[in-house]
Amino acid sequence: MSAHIIDGKQIAADFREDLKSTFQNSTTQPGLAVILVGDDPASHVYVRNKIKACEAVGIHSFEARLPENATQDEVAAQIQAFNNDENVHGILLQLPVPKHLDSDALIQMIAPEKDVDGLTLTNIGALVAGLPGLAPCTPKGSLHLIKSVKKDLSGLNAVVLGRSLLFGKPMAQLLLAENCTVTTAHSRTKNIKDVCKQADILIAAVGRPQMVKADWIKPGAIVIDVGINRLDNGKLCGDVDFDAAKDVAGAITPVPGGVGPMTIAYLLSNTIDAAKNAPSPTHT
Repeated sequence: MSAHIIDGKQIAADFREDLKSTFQNSTTQPGLAVILVGDDPASHVYVRNKIKACEAVGIHSFEARLPENATQDEVAAQIQAFNNDENVHGILLQLPVPKHLDSDALIQMIAPEKDVDGLTLTNIGALVAGLPGLAPCTPKGSLHLIKSVKKDLSGLNAVVLGRSLLFGKPMAQLLLAENCTVTTAHSRTKNIKDVCKQADILIAAVGRPQMVKADWIKPGAIVIDVGINRLDNGKLCGDVDFDAAKDVAGAITPVPGGVGPMTIAYLLSNTIDAAKNAPSPTHT
């Protein structure tokens, strides 16, 4: 029997509709600032989609485009300007930045209360400690998709393939908070196929096309594919062999149309949360 295909586009659209109503009666219009450095074509597409998504729910968008040869100090100055702007509640530094820039240092310059990507040490620490803060968008979106299939995750075995700070580590923390038993698997994991086959929830985020085969998957498992890879024929695919896996999994996300739309939806959600928690603007 074929798996339930988790429709990330539709779930994200429904979530965005819910977001619209959360600040309709507020006197504060949430504002998201995006900083784009250089000429990476994919980044330009991502930024355009984020701005369009902001407009659709009523978030005011700010954009700063800096040239490929912008210095560390110039990018830092733009971050500081947005940190000081009371109309900006969320700041996003579009990654990747040109190689001569230190992206880690730049991210840590973002005010934690405006860090809608959830990557500052303050927000990472809050996530680990189970305290309020802004958590990364893709893990939050992935959890939303999992819970669209099964609300109560308590006691389930979850395996996260990948240990990046951008996704794998925060995803594991979010699953722990849902009372899952969590295993983080990676390139040094022994018998990785057997580890994955124990998972009631299997999340793949390694950037290797179709690495996860059908015989890695426990029958009936929820499979979330975070990978996005381009094959030699130009076709996009995930880290999971979707066509084979859908005959084993209970539910699975497609690529594209699965996790991606939820990432943008939670960027909007984090911006709205940041606006709710922001101090009232001062007027002189």
